[in-house]
Amino acid sequence: MERNLSLIVNPRNIYTELAIYDMHNIVFHKKINHSEKDLKKYKCYCSQTDFRKDLILAELDKNEINTGQIKFVFGRGGLIRPVESGVYEVSNKMVDDLVNCRLGKDVVNLGGVLAFHLAKSFDNCQAYIADPVVVDEMHEIAKITGHPDIRRKSVFHALNQKVVGRKYADSIRKNYDDLNLIVAHIGGGTSVGAHKKGKVVDVNQAFDGEGPFSAIRAGSLPIGELIRACYSGEYTMDEMLQKQSAQGGLYAYFNTYSAMEVCQLRDEGNPKAELILNAMIYQIAKSIASMSVVFDGQKIDGIIITGAIAKDEKISSKIKSLVGHISEVFIYPGSDILAGLNYYANLINRGEIKVKQYI
Repeated sequence: MERNLSLIVNPRNIYTELAIYDMHNIVFHKKINHSEKDLKKYKCYCSQTDFRKDLILAELDKNEINTGQIKFVFGRGGLIRPVESGVYEVSNKMVDDLVNCRLGKDVVNLGGVLAFHLAKSFDNCQAYIADPVVVDEMHEIAKITGHPDIRRKSVFHALNQKVVGRKYADSIRKNYDDLNLIVAHIGGGTSVGAHKKGKVVDVNQAFDGEGPFSAIRAGSLPIGELIRACYSGEYTMDEMLQKQSAQGGLYAYFNTYSAMEVCQLRDEGNPKAELILNAMIYQIAKSIASMSVVFDGQKIDGIIITGAIAKDEKISSKIKSLVGHISEVFIYPGSDILAGLNYYANLINRGEIKVKQYI
């Protein structure tokens, strides 16, 4: 029987996660871990494309996946120009923007690039991204800063935030577009979004600018100190950007990309780990509270805590205790990127969504 399978790819800093779906059923799942030694061979994230693609194809072959039945390859959307929410076909223009990091450098750029090249390995297959990190639904007032030369941007975990928002709406038998929600995604980066009737009208610029620090991001820093560091002569621009977006946060304090390792240190009685994690929790709670003013006095239907670090019960319960007076708090641990992207693959398969073009 002919099947239209979906291959979903989610590249992260030290692993590549992939899954094969047959409609709603997952038929294969694999997390391919990458050593720092292997990754240090490559100058930038997108130069890892062939390395990661070959590992994916080898896994599919080893597990006897019929690649002739793969009709959709979805990658997590990267740093392209701001777009509206939806599904986009991966085009040459999009790949060019991702590879050349025209809007920013991050491992998320690999999602669209890998999908593009993997799709070319299969017959009659097309590559897509959905709800990329640059989905822009922000109100104009939320983009204004204290200087006209600098504007706030919408760069956040759009896919996972939208997915858990819809999941919560389904759980209470309501429409996501009718709810007011605050969603905090806590992972490699942390983004806190104000979802007002189905639109993320404000969100911290999680990638390289502001908000709570996270597993690898430094978050908001005292601006004067940051400017002086930039002009100290000790660092290049690339080094400073790395400190902010890829080597900050918990990594800067503990030299590990694994937040769970820091949680383990806390559980073993390490006072530094407990202090730094509590500081991160404190900043996340402050960011959630600040989003409560965005709703013009309207009722907030729920606060949702999601992302990989939300799996740690001590962290999620502490955040819950700090912001529970604002609205009821719901925990959706983990980052359901694979299922979220497959949701869109099914909509395409059933002809229920119009694929958008990136121009």
